[in-house]
Amino acid sequence: MLQIKGEKRTGLSDRLAQYSLDVAYEKLPADVIDFTKLCILDYFSSAIAGSDKAPVQMISELVKEAGGAEQARLFTGGRSSALNAALVNGAASHVMELDDIHKGSIIHAATVVIPAALAVAEWKRLSGKELIAAVVIGYEVCFRIGEAVSPSHYYYWHNTATCGTFGAAIAAAKLLGLDQKKMVYALGNAGTQAAGLWEFIVDGAMTKQLHAAKAAMNGLMAALLAEKGFTGPQKILEGNRGFFNAMSDEFDSAKITDGLGEEFKILENSFKIHASCRHTHHAIDLLIDIYKERQPSLAEIDSVTVNSYQVALNITDNDNPQTQYAAKFSLQFCSALALLKGRASLNDFSETILWDKEIRELTKKVRVVTDPQIDASYPKQWGAAVEVRLKNGEIIEKQTDFPKGDPENAVTGGELLEKFMDLTSKLPERKNKQIAKDILALETVDDISDLMSNL
Repeated sequence: MLQIKGEKRTGLSDRLAQYSLDVAYEKLPADVIDFTKLCILDYFSSAIAGSDKAPVQMISELVKEAGGAEQARLFTGGRSSALNAALVNGAASHVMELDDIHKGSIIHAATVVIPAALAVAEWKRLSGKELIAAVVIGYEVCFRIGEAVSPSHYYYWHNTATCGTFGAAIAAAKLLGLDQKKMVYALGNAGTQAAGLWEFIVDGAMTKQLHAAKAAMNGLMAALLAEKGFTGPQKILEGNRGFFNAMSDEFDSAKITDGLGEEFKILENSFKIHASCRHTHHAIDLLIDIYKERQPSLAEIDSVTVNSYQVALNITDNDNPQTQYAAKFSLQFCSALALLKGRASLNDFSETILWDKEIRELTKKVRVVTDPQIDASYPKQWGAAVEVRLKNGEIIEKQTDFPKGDPENAVTGGELLEKFMDLTSKLPERKNKQIAKDILALETVDDISDLMSNL
């Protein structure tokens, strides 16, 4: 277990900075190291797959027009500054809706922490061991901040964008070798840039990709400025005009330090196997099970009811999605897709399937409801109960507390490797195999630029 050294100062940023200084690769348990490598492998899956998508290409074009010192590789091709690499590579990993998620903090950490850390590690030619330690720290910090402000913060604010900025900053600060005072500056200036509003969900705008991109870039910028002595507020979290008071109706500052250094929150991370918003996965899992057992036709189905927690409805209650991306955030559409097709993979959110007449008709028959008991267990459990009523009077019911990919319903390393190979199939096979091999043996990589050269 890591020991947090005594400090006269009691600021939360001080505690997080000291924790980050105390963490080193050599102090990490083997299971944490192995799990972190899977998180990095999963990040590469989404970033490579998302690199050619329109929103990412637009950000990449802007970066190339603006120019930048060739410090790090872009997943879209070419090189640019570390800041620009964090921006583009953050967007690339978030657009597929297949990036990891932490239940308690409601954060997709990989898409903000890893691109910031990767850019620094490649630029400074650091080792795989240093990258692993930085990623562990980044996840720890953003998860704790997210848990402290959730779930109230999540109604207006996209936690990945807001809380994730802190994780990107501390991971970059660790790799840059900042001392405690400068780490506090980095956290302070990360927090003052934290932003990302959920309004994009109304029309399925591309803004969500900008959230991840800017969180990664802003966190790295905060660390780079701190390296130069650029000061930041020392109590950005708990200050009277700080992050907690400004951006959460209810917060628990104890979540920042309880168990800090005694556990590794990265092990609580979940992985996604369906290409949609995580708040749809519980129902998808259950309805795929029903499909496998019965394969009911549209003509047989009278109605479908999905009982879940209120936040799921806040984000995904949309019975008439108009774009492929909006469909990923429609609990009704995803439920209909899963029940009629038995899957919700990347290829299932195509323009053709979006307007499939049978799926559209069933979408209108799906009712989504807040269940008080399920709601009370959120965010520790992201549960759902589904009821499929057939026209012959039969009722099929299923329930789950943990979608596939949660630690309590885990995927295997082999399944994540299979996901990686599937999502990176656009690369020559020798290249994606080499990337996977290098990541799964990341502790043996002396120079991260060698890993990135395979892109």
